[in-house]
Amino acid sequence: MTHNSPSRFKQQINLPGILGGLGPLAHIEFEQRLLQQSLRRGARRDQEHPNWLLVSAASTPDRSRYLLETGSDCVPALVRSARLLESMGASFLVVTCNTAHAFYLSVQSQLSIPWLNMMDATANYIAQHFPQVKRVGVLATDGTVRARLYATSLTQYELSPIIPSLDSPIQRRIMQSIYDPDWGVKASGIWVSDIALTELADAVCWLTNQGAELVVAGCTEISIALAKQNQLPINWIDPLDIMANLTLDLAYENHPASCVVLA
Repeated sequence: MTHNSPSRFKQQINLPGILGGLGPLAHIEFEQRLLQQSLRRGARRDQEHPNWLLVSAASTPDRSRYLLETGSDCVPALVRSARLLESMGASFLVVTCNTAHAFYLSVQSQLSIPWLNMMDATANYIAQHFPQVKRVGVLATDGTVRARLYATSLTQYELSPIIPSLDSPIQRRIMQSIYDPDWGVKASGIWVSDIALTELADAVCWLTNQGAELVVAGCTEISIALAKQNQLPINWIDPLDIMANLTLDLAYENHPASCVVLA
């Protein structure tokens, strides 16, 4: 069957809703991953890619600062954006910010559509695809670390998380790589500074020295930076890629039994 035949692809059943802008590059990076994974599945023209909805909510208060009790409550803004996607017809919600998942239960309880949990999906993926791995390193924001988002999900799959402690020198360097106003990924945009690349490569080496067998990019800005690294001492996985594939599975109801099933 030729690639010009629309019958080669299943009809889309569910409409993803993407809550992005957390930070400003998060949804752009995620949408690129969606297209990349769609291409890997055989899409070759516009009509063979899925439809989706997007709200870029860059004005949402910083998630880590709120968790560290230094910023404004971000839950009302997350709920407003999620409800907007819901009202537009989204079948399920994808939030491209890792740290925002600290508010998963508070927001999900106010929605009638499911929010796909990035940490659970990532831990499930590791357990299925890396059965030999037992010790998983995580690079993430202070907020994600404090909320124990990856630690909780990884432990549920009998995986041992290796995560720098809050206020440790290595964690401060990770946070600078994300937030520094001059060279952090949030400040530099699509271009990632050499300083940030070096700092995050050093953080991966630190995790390796602590016994990590695999590293999770637990922040969208870290996903962007690690994708530009030519060589790291151990494998790393990107939750954005995992969520992109899960989103495509659910959009066409082509999901494995282990994934969330839409009501």
